[in-house]
Amino acid sequence: MEYLSMLPGPTNVPNRVMRAMLAPIINHRSDDFVELYTDVVAKTQQVFETQNDIVALSASGTGAVEAGVVNLVKKGDKIIIPVNGEFSGRLAQLIEGQGANVVKLQTPPGQNATFEQIKEAFDNNKDVKAFYVVHNETSTGTMVNYLDKVSDLTSRNDAFYVVDSVSLLGGAQLPVDKWNIDVCMTGAQKAIAAPPGISPISVSAKAKKYMIANPPPTMYFNLARYFKYYDEEKHTPFTPALPLLYAYREALTIMLEEGLQNVFKRHKVCSDALYSGLSAMGLTPFAKEEDRSISIVALNYLEGLQDKTFRNTLADKFKVLVAGGFGDLKGKVFRVGCMGEVSPYHVMRTISAISSTLAMMGYDVDAQAGLKTAEEKLKAL
Repeated sequence: MEYLSMLPGPTNVPNRVMRAMLAPIINHRSDDFVELYTDVVAKTQQVFETQNDIVALSASGTGAVEAGVVNLVKKGDKIIIPVNGEFSGRLAQLIEGQGANVVKLQTPPGQNATFEQIKEAFDNNKDVKAFYVVHNETSTGTMVNYLDKVSDLTSRNDAFYVVDSVSLLGGAQLPVDKWNIDVCMTGAQKAIAAPPGISPISVSAKAKKYMIANPPPTMYFNLARYFKYYDEEKHTPFTPALPLLYAYREALTIMLEEGLQNVFKRHKVCSDALYSGLSAMGLTPFAKEEDRSISIVALNYLEGLQDKTFRNTLADKFKVLVAGGFGDLKGKVFRVGCMGEVSPYHVMRTISAISSTLAMMGYDVDAQAGLKTAEEKLKAL
């Protein structure tokens, strides 16, 4: 039996996407490549719901996030960023590394800064250059639900609006143009359900103009070079990961065939089923209800439950992979990914495997209540 990857990424990859990587290697300075890459750009624009420029970086999600920082942030710039976990903390660190004056809106893990706190930060910092936000904090299973309202603040201050949606874009509504997002980044190995290694980034005309006029002291992540090569010949400045680009294109094609609204609904229903089913068994979600992520279900461990023993048993006996906690949350929570090709099968198998593992470890859990509750939620599909 193959592993079922219920990780917060990389996620399960459909066979059709894996087979796409078997395409012959082509010249990345050829018409064949132009056909591949322009199709990748067009399909990425559809999934991002944007007409903005797209760069499909051959890098992990962190590469796209870094590109989103080094091309915009200069020494002395004032940047506002909410911080409530490992990845928002890393992003703040990256911005500080550029010599910026960072206004951090710190909240406890599992809890987001409120929109009112964001507004207050803008009111108190009229000279802010950019607002950076992690849409979905992978380490804690929290999601920001007011991104649509932030553009009122960024446009008022003429600030750039930058969204790190590495672990959610493709799994929930994120209309980049409608919400006036200047830079948006994601990773192909999460909700898009492609192998790791391609990380797309969208850049508005306003941000593109700034990046070209103020190139960063770096080469590989200098987005102005990517714009130049694409605008002139529809090429990339450096050799891209060709097999991964084929796979990424196929994953986008599958999403568009299903229809974005159907993809979003499937993610939401499966997420609701996981939260409800696991809660009915006696597990408690880590994040506050109003801040809970759709794609990362973080759960508190039951008293005395050993992290590694639990996850290793789940993997060895039932071939289901889940993730542990980060930093201060290590050993306190485990995280279930709900993304990509997630379906009722994934949900029911995961709940069944978790309940069986807990029973094997001496915990009295109501497996039937968990499965029945989840099944009721899944009827919405």
